[in-house]
Amino acid sequence: MNRMDITISETYLPQDDPEAALAFYRDTLGFELRNDVGYNGLRWLTVGPPGQPEIAIVLHPPAVDPGITDDERRIIAEMMAKGTYASINLATKDLDATFERLQAGDAEVVQEPTEQPYGIRDCAFRDPAGNMVRIKELR
Repeated sequence: MNRMDITISETYLPQDDPEAALAFYRDTLGFELRNDVGYNGLRWLTVGPPGQPEIAIVLHPPAVDPGITDDERRIIAEMMAKGTYASINLATKDLDATFERLQAGDAEVVQEPTEQPYGIRDCAFRDPAGNMVRIKELR
């Protein structure tokens, strides 16, 4: 059987403050800004880890899809405020140094570096839009 050659290209996370998102993903996490597109007063930012040009995160304005109803927009805003709308899992070789850098950058700490019962060591933060950012340690 032939194996399909599929890779991850980009993932999408909502942001409701492009400057705060940029400060978090570029300045605190150290990602590269690859694209900054404005349209109708809104901004889409594409960021990614240095050395991995094939992988990107698109930070987009929430609920701008024309098929989304006003009720859905309200629910999305409520979920973002609670931090339950979107998440991403990242990985690093030095979790403690990464945690210190994020904490010094005023990121909202959800969980300090912890040995999880399912076999990984990770920590968790919320980005400025409330998205959950979990970072595991590569072993």
